[in-house]
Amino acid sequence: MADTHADTLRTPIVAVLGHVDHGKTSLLDKIRGSAVSEGEAGAITQHIGATDIPLATISSMAGELVQPEDFDLPGLLFIDTPGHHSFSTLRARGGALADIAVLVVDVNDGFQPQTEEALDILRRTGTPFVVAANKIDTTPGWNPNEGEPIQPTYDAQSDRAQSMLDENLYKIIGELSDNGFSADLYWRVQDFQKNIGVVPVSAITGEGVPDLLTVLMGLSQRFMKEEMAIDVAGPGKGTVLEVKDERGFGATVDAVMYDGVIRTGDTIVVGGQGDPIVTEVRALLQPQPLAEIRTEKQFETVEEVGAAAGVKIAAPDLDDAMAGAPVRVVRDRTEAEVIAEVEAELAEIEVETEEDGVVVKADTLGSLEAMANALAEAEVPILRAEVGDIAPRDVAIAETANQDEHKAILGFNVDLLSNARDELEAADVKLFTDDVIYQLIEDYETFVEERQRAQQETVLDKIVRPARFRILPDHTFRQNDPAVVGVEVLSGTLQNNRNVGKFEGNEFDRVGQLSGIQKQGEDVDEARAGERVSVAIDGPTVGRGIEEGDTLWTEVPEKHAKILEQELKSEITADELEALTSYLDTRRKRDPFWGK
Repeated sequence: MADTHADTLRTPIVAVLGHVDHGKTSLLDKIRGSAVSEGEAGAITQHIGATDIPLATISSMAGELVQPEDFDLPGLLFIDTPGHHSFSTLRARGGALADIAVLVVDVNDGFQPQTEEALDILRRTGTPFVVAANKIDTTPGWNPNEGEPIQPTYDAQSDRAQSMLDENLYKIIGELSDNGFSADLYWRVQDFQKNIGVVPVSAITGEGVPDLLTVLMGLSQRFMKEEMAIDVAGPGKGTVLEVKDERGFGATVDAVMYDGVIRTGDTIVVGGQGDPIVTEVRALLQPQPLAEIRTEKQFETVEEVGAAAGVKIAAPDLDDAMAGAPVRVVRDRTEAEVIAEVEAELAEIEVETEEDGVVVKADTLGSLEAMANALAEAEVPILRAEVGDIAPRDVAIAETANQDEHKAILGFNVDLLSNARDELEAADVKLFTDDVIYQLIEDYETFVEERQRAQQETVLDKIVRPARFRILPDHTFRQNDPAVVGVEVLSGTLQNNRNVGKFEGNEFDRVGQLSGIQKQGEDVDEARAGERVSVAIDGPTVGRGIEEGDTLWTEVPEKHAKILEQELKSEITADELEALTSYLDTRRKRDPFWGK
């Protein structure tokens, strides 16, 4: 392992996750803004897609909480594309790109769908994290103390404000526990490897921000020092954040380098839609320092970038690069070796596809993997899964699915390309898009259930419903051609134009066909259990064939009985089920396999 001397320890990479409006962006802005207002010109550096906050700046923001001499890590690198919800699913070395994460939860709202989803990702990737319980300043009666650590500002509040905040904090701790994480307020946590620390903060007033930085620094120093030891001069390794067209450069990739160094002129291998892309770095771009951001040129070129850092890489042939894919510098190895390494990392994310299933599109490899895992749990098969926006080809592929319910595209955090819109309208393909994975799957499952229910209802309309009914004494209105009698429906639904009969022993004997049902003098199509109606029966004569007091049954064809029992049991009423069961039991006394 590399020497853990200070200059070989890289900055830990921090991702900020959480539900869409719980304050991820404001919290990052506050950390950045506070760092800048500490007046240490140039202390904080903007990278592409990341902000580097050095230890000295953290120490001056955290005051007594952080003594620089206690740390040999250089600071913290915050990944700052929080709008990119799927950021949390960016990968590196088969795990998460971030070394440590902050899960932001609104102290008033508690857990929301994206909070649960972020937790799933943290659990799956094994990423250590702390919870920032944000918006403490919205507690009724709260008196803000700008930028203060949490304990002194909490102690300065009224008893009422304290107890309201406590209630909300313990609710969050309870929700973490429901999700299988033991948690407590961070100053009560003895072992951060076993318990999650909850840090109360306000992204607006900066209260608790010193504590958050302290906990992140402490956790990194304590548990990640060995992982932060890197070969400073070794060939760079990184992960693509986004692929962007940049005027004057064509397609570029924004990447976070987490190991080694990348230089202008290096040959690099980047994961792409097809084969890995082998290309040469033309330029490495960093944002202009904050002071010069007003100049025309948005970027300045740098000769080399060392981990951990965000950088924009300009190189030929990057159009097909994929968000979430690896970037590797070749340097002193062969191209073939590095290509094999990139292919191996991409193979870890190969999604299991089937002969029939839905088409899945996602914005990064990590989110594609998260989608595939969630769909596997929901037992939804996948026909094709790819990174990128929804294109005409996806619609064409979705249309080839064998089952109608699989003619669907599930898009996570992606757009529908304009040339695919017309194709979609013309095709029998349903599109589902969302930026919450489980919401997307829930919408699809609801669609499938509704479709199945509609199909069952259509089938049910054509199926003969079971019914048992009795001819009432003194209710013969006509003896024959047709016989007209008063009946009471005992169970089931009596439908017109059905064959009816009775059981002689276990033998079913058809006596005729219903040719009319009247209820209070009005013609009706059916009568339900408990109703008394008069019916016309073609075929029999009262006194010969049928008698007053007889119990008659609707004749259910064997095929219909089988569908009712095996597929539509949950769709029919309790009394119809009772009629069906009695009918089948009697039939099966003679032939045990009838209707099976």
